[in-house]
Amino acid sequence: MRGWLRQAAGGLPRQFWFLWTGTLINRVGSFAVLFLSIYLTAERGFSQSQAGLILGFYGVGGAIGTLGGGVLADRWGRRPTMLIAQFGAAALMLALGFAQTYPQIAVATFLLGLFSEAVRPAFSAMMIDIVPERDRVRAFSLNYWAINLGFALAAVIAGFAAKVDYLLLFAGDAATTLITATITAIFLAETRPARSPGRKAEPGGLGTALRDGNYAVYLLLTFIVVLVVLQHLSTLPISMLADGHTAATYGTVIAVNGVLIVSGQLFVPKLIEGRDSAKVLAVAALLMGSGFGLVALAETPIMYALTVIIWTLGEMLQSPSNAATVAALAPPSLRGRYQGLNSLAWSAGTALAPILGGLVLQKAGGAVLWGGCFVLCVVVAAGHLTAGPARARRAMRLRIAQEEESARAEAIA
Repeated sequence: MRGWLRQAAGGLPRQFWFLWTGTLINRVGSFAVLFLSIYLTAERGFSQSQAGLILGFYGVGGAIGTLGGGVLADRWGRRPTMLIAQFGAAALMLALGFAQTYPQIAVATFLLGLFSEAVRPAFSAMMIDIVPERDRVRAFSLNYWAINLGFALAAVIAGFAAKVDYLLLFAGDAATTLITATITAIFLAETRPARSPGRKAEPGGLGTALRDGNYAVYLLLTFIVVLVVLQHLSTLPISMLADGHTAATYGTVIAVNGVLIVSGQLFVPKLIEGRDSAKVLAVAALLMGSGFGLVALAETPIMYALTVIIWTLGEMLQSPSNAATVAALAPPSLRGRYQGLNSLAWSAGTALAPILGGLVLQKAGGAVLWGGCFVLCVVVAAGHLTAGPARARRAMRLRIAQEEESARAEAIA
């Protein structure tokens, strides 16, 4: 057991563990967005489509935030970008909790998405900066494990806190975000790579990243996956409420996702070690599609929990493979921008998933929604298998170029 733990978690930089701790604390308090659709429909009395639109505002704000956060992470640095975003998100979380009217809630949600998601590219770029390539899948798996340990705890705590007062969700979320910002301020050093002597600045920026055809295709596939996965925060709880289940039941069922990841995620790096990342991502997409597709047949909490288990297995394979793929395709001086575009795919999916999901559920019914999720994931799996070889060649060329530059820098020094 000790040897397995050392293999799973040993040898990673000290700063990684501060990042990991901040992730865990922040996720334990990630109550508000998790229960936002239920809050809007059950507490505020909005319709399913109105709730979906509010969640869409979060995604639109997040899309702007991820692009801005990626650019600022490369220009200002990772640490200042994270601090501004974290303190802003904490303040806006409280503002959302006290917002009363639909326009107030919409504006607060939009701004919350902007600041909350601006953290992502800076955080991811910092992790890539400090963790050697050979350890990145392991590091991303550990971080994902922390996310879901916190998520499992948050789902259960929030389900019962909502019975007392929904304002507790927003206050708790703001408090843990402030704690995370404090960790960033005290313990995290700046990691933005310095240019080696005589080396010109990387040309382009966002345009350069967008013109990377391999990366553009990858972002499209990621976006489609997000459209499916984000249904667990929007239409899944609404479907469970329609079947007569409570918010607490949804919290317990969705906690299965976190429990499964917490108990099994640390085994994933060994499982996928040496395997073709495109094939791993294809299998992950098929599992996620199958899990969400089976929601069409679910009625009881046990049946819903079974669907969560299936799509969670796909999520466990997808997350570290996705993070490592993005890291492999990003030039060092553009890591913030590449991470920003990856986060944009998630934010755009966050914006559209509840809107599209809510409309399809309301107009066409659950069978069409969940069957469509399965079909989309089959398309993604085929896309990864088709685009994988070219993506691998691109990553290899970039790795060779980085090794040559490192050798030149050492020679000058």
